[in-house]
Amino acid sequence: MSADATIAAGPTKRARTGEPDARHGEGFGRYWVLALLVVAALLTLFPFFLAAINAIKTPTDYGANGPVALPRSFDLSALFAFWTGVEFGRKLWNSVLISGCVAFFGVALSLLNAYALGIGKVRGRNLILIVLMLGIMVPQESLVYPIYYLAKSVGLYDTRLSVIIVFTVLQSAFGTYMLSAVLTQFPREIIDAAEIDGASRFQVLWHVVIPVLRPTLTVLGTFFFIWTWNEFLLPLVLLISNDNQNVSVAMGTLHGQHVSDPTTTAAAALLGIVPTVIFFLVFQRTLMRGVTVGAVK
Repeated sequence: MSADATIAAGPTKRARTGEPDARHGEGFGRYWVLALLVVAALLTLFPFFLAAINAIKTPTDYGANGPVALPRSFDLSALFAFWTGVEFGRKLWNSVLISGCVAFFGVALSLLNAYALGIGKVRGRNLILIVLMLGIMVPQESLVYPIYYLAKSVGLYDTRLSVIIVFTVLQSAFGTYMLSAVLTQFPREIIDAAEIDGASRFQVLWHVVIPVLRPTLTVLGTFFFIWTWNEFLLPLVLLISNDNQNVSVAMGTLHGQHVSDPTTTAAAALLGIVPTVIFFLVFQRTLMRGVTVGAVK
């Protein structure tokens, strides 16, 4: 039988024997994965959708039609009421300042610690990493009183600096553990070549290590920013004055014992979510590049 006849008879034989087409099965599997991703995306976006539609409802519309119904009117009074009632502009600046400082100093402290543990010769390295892991696992509720007492003792209570210091240390525990694992696998030949050329340890860190780890550091800083932005308990304890509170604490002041306005609560949730979404969209390409580079390396 010729080659052309064999090629022509191939599909006919597969059809007679009832064997499934592999390409058809792969395409069908991709459709299922795509459908699951779409469902997961809709479930993730549904709370944002509820916050958006309820933030522009009037209390009458909300009471008559419920939280899931589409708004019958377009009313921004709840947004303006929350913005002016809690001085949201000041709270927004406080959150940006605290989260940005924690992201910068947390990444810097994590990098210095990890540089010493991952590349330097530090005795008891494994023990230090175990202590850091235990620090990550400790719940924040158990740290409230010691941190409150220390802040009172050193005169930093009710200051944004106290929150910045606390979260820089807490976030750097995770950052140190992660970066030390990365630097342990760092090519030693590059560092040896830089040291032979006369580079100091700081020059090796600045000119060799940081350029290679820049995508990873960006991802870590973004996580630190978002995690600090969403913190509520420690800022609630350490920041009691209206001028120093952040967005999370301002959102928590909406609920009283006998008073609760659902439309204002939705407006607060929407205003609290939007800055982090904008931050994520701005750094989305950088985040994906960092994750991809880390996976390839």
